[in-house]
Amino acid sequence: MTTQASRRQFLRAASALSVAGAATPFALNLASIAAASAQTAPDYRALVCVFLYGGNDAHNTVVPYDSASYQTYASARATLAWDRATELTPLTTAVPATDGRQVALPQPLAPLATLFDAGQCAVVANVGPLVAPTNRASYSGRTVPLPPKLFSHNDQQSVWQASVPEGAKYGWGGRIGDLLAAQNANALFTCLTPSSNAVLLSGQQVRPFQLDANQGSIAFSALNSNSLYGSAAGATALRARLNAASGHLLENELGRVNQRSIEGNGALRVALQSAPTLTPPPGNGLASQLALVARVISSRSQLGAKRQVFLVSLGGFDTHSNQQTAHTALLTQLADAIGFFQATMAQLGTANNVTLFTASDFGRALLSNGDGCDHGWGAHHFVVGGAVKGRQVYGSFPDLTANAPTDAGNGRLIPTTSVEQYAATMASWMGVGASDLRLILPNLPNFAADTLGFMT
Repeated sequence: MTTQASRRQFLRAASALSVAGAATPFALNLASIAAASAQTAPDYRALVCVFLYGGNDAHNTVVPYDSASYQTYASARATLAWDRATELTPLTTAVPATDGRQVALPQPLAPLATLFDAGQCAVVANVGPLVAPTNRASYSGRTVPLPPKLFSHNDQQSVWQASVPEGAKYGWGGRIGDLLAAQNANALFTCLTPSSNAVLLSGQQVRPFQLDANQGSIAFSALNSNSLYGSAAGATALRARLNAASGHLLENELGRVNQRSIEGNGALRVALQSAPTLTPPPGNGLASQLALVARVISSRSQLGAKRQVFLVSLGGFDTHSNQQTAHTALLTQLADAIGFFQATMAQLGTANNVTLFTASDFGRALLSNGDGCDHGWGAHHFVVGGAVKGRQVYGSFPDLTANAPTDAGNGRLIPTTSVEQYAATMASWMGVGASDLRLILPNLPNFAADTLGFMT
């Protein structure tokens, strides 16, 4: 089958998937079009996803600031509302909103406000999983296909990362990797994470390479032993057993996985020996993950990497209770870690080559439950980097009045920008061709615009 024919077949299947909704498993073969998508790339580009597990309260992350909008926000949020005079920093956008609307960041996010003012950070408003454009009427009447299993943590994490609920095999970061891995000397270092294994980085050809947040690479420790079970030959025997070919299909595949892991660990360990030593903010686990990502990025030449996708994570955002204390601490950790990472990218001379973005299970409900807030849907997110068209709010900032067109009930925002448009904008910057965007993001054809314009 020719690449062109394969591409048409893939598009037809993706289109059928979109009409059916995101519940259909996405298991189409990208290998046949990877070669066509590979481009000569003398430069380096990377995406870094910061996933906020638990569902970040976006209402208290990017806050309405103009007088009228703030009063609506404060009335709905009750005791959760930030104080306008003492706790918020208004953002001055490059293009003021025509309706006079302003937004602000709370004090814990001060480092992000600094990056925003410097043109290295943008806000993308009210992003969330969508199969097709949806409003209150179509949601209530079920007249459009909806994402499966809304408001469920595990499922919405998977829908964000893969367009299908828990059990998905391939994520859009991995699909990007499938298309672009041919640009890397070793495809093993295309998708990497020091966080827990997540579907975002899983492709059909590429798999997430697990990093150790402390040591960088994860070794079979016994292989470096000089005396395994009392024998100097023990490590050699173990290596031979781990890599042994077998007539049994599963055993043979395990041997290939072991060999790939051993070789990858060795190559990464050597590459990181010349990487700079970094000192992240103390006690900040997210910053430690990002420090390791930065060290791997600094080793890109030794690894032969031109295109990479990373995932780091921060948990604890399921703030049904104790929100004022817990959420403030989480936002502080998030902003300090991103500020550290962007400063490190500048020092390494890669600020224009690396784009960091946030994601989360979902947003949270606008209305307070008395001590926190419950599960929502749409949420505001940050995109950070030298290639970002910063100092701007992209998408539609929502009307927070009760029963507004974007209110699914209890102040749960119906997204006005789809995750797939958000992802496509960054995939395009990475070098994925316009026609291929719709191959890796199956619901993208249902929206008027594929990309959102926040990348140079």
